[in-house]
Amino acid sequence: MKNLFKIAMTICLVFISLLKINAQKKESMENTALLIIDVQNDYFKGGNMELVGYEKAGNNAKLVLDYFRSKKLPVIHIKHIATQEGATFFIPNTSGAEINKIVLPREDEKIITKHYPNSFRETELLEYLQSKGIKNLVITGMMTDVCVESTTRAAFDFGFNNTIISDATATRDRELFGKIVKAEEIQRSFLAGISTLGNLYARVITTSDLLKGK
Repeated sequence: MKNLFKIAMTICLVFISLLKINAQKKESMENTALLIIDVQNDYFKGGNMELVGYEKAGNNAKLVLDYFRSKKLPVIHIKHIATQEGATFFIPNTSGAEINKIVLPREDEKIITKHYPNSFRETELLEYLQSKGIKNLVITGMMTDVCVESTTRAAFDFGFNNTIISDATATRDRELFGKIVKAEEIQRSFLAGISTLGNLYARVITTSDLLKGK
């Protein structure tokens, strides 16, 4: 009888622990929205500004999107339309400016158009997030060192808790002082910088981490 009692108590304790873990996971995702920044055709193969690693980043952004959809959590698609003189990509009314089919928005998902790297600048993003009671942002998109970074830093200034999905972002090689800086190095440097001082601006995790509930 004592053994049966111990087994029953052990099962109860395990069950209670699982309930607590599930509750904590649910709580951690409350007031959380997904931002998908500029995953548009010009950044993909054949586009006017093809990125390094666009395929991997796009596929991972899709996995993150599917995760949020499965949890019925808010999704916001950011779409850049170039308005400055001399722009060579994201030109208005071109196929390159359209959101790529890999993360094609649903009718019930918000689309916000921007004209600057910072997704909050002269857009309704802040007002929309506040109206939904959003406090936490999970951020994916392109390019890591331009629109993703500037949006994340602005979000921090507005008081949001940010998480960047590192392998659901991408950029391209740059040139400085006549030398090429590889996209991989840029990715690592900018993500390291934005997560400095104990994840000051953002926590940086992988797609796998998110899907595992980390």
